[in-house]
Amino acid sequence: MEQREFETEVRRIRPRLHHEAMRYVSDEADAEDIAQEVVLKLWVMHDRLDEYRSMEALAVVMARRMSLNHLRTATVPIGEASPAEAATTLTPETDLIDREDEERAQRLIDALPDAQQTVLRMKHKEGMEVADIARLTGSSPEAVRQNLSRARRNILRHFVNE
Repeated sequence: MEQREFETEVRRIRPRLHHEAMRYVSDEADAEDIAQEVVLKLWVMHDRLDEYRSMEALAVVMARRMSLNHLRTATVPIGEASPAEAATTLTPETDLIDREDEERAQRLIDALPDAQQTVLRMKHKEGMEVADIARLTGSSPEAVRQNLSRARRNILRHFVNE
């Protein structure tokens, strides 16, 4: 599925995804996050969407399952790691510490909810702008910024506290 076709279809089905999520979570922000997460997952698989009879039906099932998962788990478990001490010179020890910090950060990113992971990677690894991410996901730039902020806050909180 091409990007323009995907964007058009997402604009059409996004209100239904939000409505479906609201049936379960009853919280506007959570429903918005679930709808955005569904759109992000659809984008990841956009080149295979033609294999399905209905993108909308697939998206509604995804929204329903994500909503139920949200109800089951209130928090995301974050793996524990030992804190690394700050180093001022480059030595084999500081190199090891830097690698451990990177691995720890990657584990923290992997433990984030899918929407936060995807938005964070789109922004920082792929270098996409918030407006482009919002357009692709069919959400508002504010919702993207909010997910980015939540992701960064979660990573920082767990990275500093470990």
